[in-house]
Amino acid sequence: MNALAETVVGLYKPECMMIDGPFRTADELKLATFSWVHWFKENRLHSSIGYLTPIEKQDEYYRDINSQSQPALGELIFH
Repeated sequence: MNALAETVVGLYKPECMMIDGPFRTADELKLATFSWVHWFKENRLHSSIGYLTPIEKQDEYYRDINSQSQPALGELIFH
């Protein structure tokens, strides 16, 4: 988990702070950070998931889960 945090911080610094900064106030930094986190979690293309956005991959996952055959009403289910 620590490596993941270091990776995210390593991306945040150059992509948010250095490109959008310097910031004059803490509120400017907060707004830029919220914007970057939103982009990072929802809009970035990620190579390890086929250059999809995380939201697209999540939607694909749930679409696949929900399309699996569901038991018919009254059908016996074995676990």
